[in-house]
Amino acid sequence: MRVRLKLVAGLRRAFGLYHPGRNLEVYPDDTFVISYPKSGNTWTRFLVANLAYPDTPADFSNINTLIPDPESLSKRELARSPRPRILKSHTYFDPRFPRILYIVRDPRDVAVSEYHFHRKRRLVPDDYPIAQHVTNFVAGKTTQYASWGENVIGWLMTRGHRPGFLLLRYEDLLADAFSEVKKMEHFLGLPPSDARVRQAIERSSSERMRELEKTQALTWSSIKETRQDIPFVRTARAGNWRTDLPESAVAEIENAWGPLMTWLGYDLALPASPRIDRRLQEIGVR
Repeated sequence: MRVRLKLVAGLRRAFGLYHPGRNLEVYPDDTFVISYPKSGNTWTRFLVANLAYPDTPADFSNINTLIPDPESLSKRELARSPRPRILKSHTYFDPRFPRILYIVRDPRDVAVSEYHFHRKRRLVPDDYPIAQHVTNFVAGKTTQYASWGENVIGWLMTRGHRPGFLLLRYEDLLADAFSEVKKMEHFLGLPPSDARVRQAIERSSSERMRELEKTQALTWSSIKETRQDIPFVRTARAGNWRTDLPESAVAEIENAWGPLMTWLGYDLALPASPRIDRRLQEIGVR
């Protein structure tokens, strides 16, 4: 059986039928839409797709064609994608990626969203303690993409002050989508068009994405084999952690990444520990 599986895997690799993931071939004109999971990547992906390809409204049936995902498409399919490509990724720092549009979200809300996505994927039961999920989340045990802090700081510290890097906050997209999508438009080198920006925002609204999910959930590789009683597109708002996380879980996240959260503009809910205060002073935040 093992020999047969190895043979099949070898044939898939030889014919380019495997999903390359982090091992994809990167071209110098590639642009990547990157975030830690559950940070608004899918919404941003829709916004970028509808902005870059205004004649082809993005939906769950074509998003992998418009903004390819190296973990969902085969090497052969990726090689056929027209260039310059805009690709989606959750990966931690990769020095080969030439241009990055990076989306960050308050890690307290990321933890809540990821918890419900793990329920949807049947990775945890409904009665699994969210506080335990947060402990695993902080330790980097809930995804293959390192912890939230390692993923974010890896990209910010290596690329944050270099050309070809655009940092967007999920919360700013919620508060003023037009201004943030205009930044995307400029970053992607698209001709300025307020009408196209407004159309992209309308086509990517949470209401429209929920309606698309109702009819296309079983056609999209990311969610077709998950629980259909739990939505993929949930509340699409900031601050759910205030009601969904126990204080101990909030403290665990803030003690782990308080300085980084403060630098990104996320107010801490609990008094910072002396260790956090010292680190904030060291990096010039306080």
